[in-house]
Amino acid sequence: MTRYLFYSTADKQQDGIWHYTFETWGEAQAEKYIRELHQHLDKLTETKMLWHPLPSSFMPVLAQKVPIYFSRYQHHYIFFRELSNGDLGIMSILHESMDMPIRLQEDLQYIKDKTK
Repeated sequence: MTRYLFYSTADKQQDGIWHYTFETWGEAQAEKYIRELHQHLDKLTETKMLWHPLPSSFMPVLAQKVPIYFSRYQHHYIFFRELSNGDLGIMSILHESMDMPIRLQEDLQYIKDKTK
């Protein structure tokens, strides 16, 4: 069974999404949004047709040895890769209003630096 695992960058972003939603719309909405985000991640593990290759205009300067994919969930974009065991590695979760190419590059650089 394919699973998904969070890199530390995406894990922090997930926490930030929960806290922002909690502060803005309350606990019930925060719980609902995160629960449905995880349901979307479950769908990604089961359906590769939902995977979109990262466009070259978003491709970070960093040399990537594996393809990076994305999927949209409501107002967020989820960036991930397929791990060697077939699981998904969730690398970044960015809001649609963010400067995604810059933020993604920062997140991938952080991941690369941590895995050296």
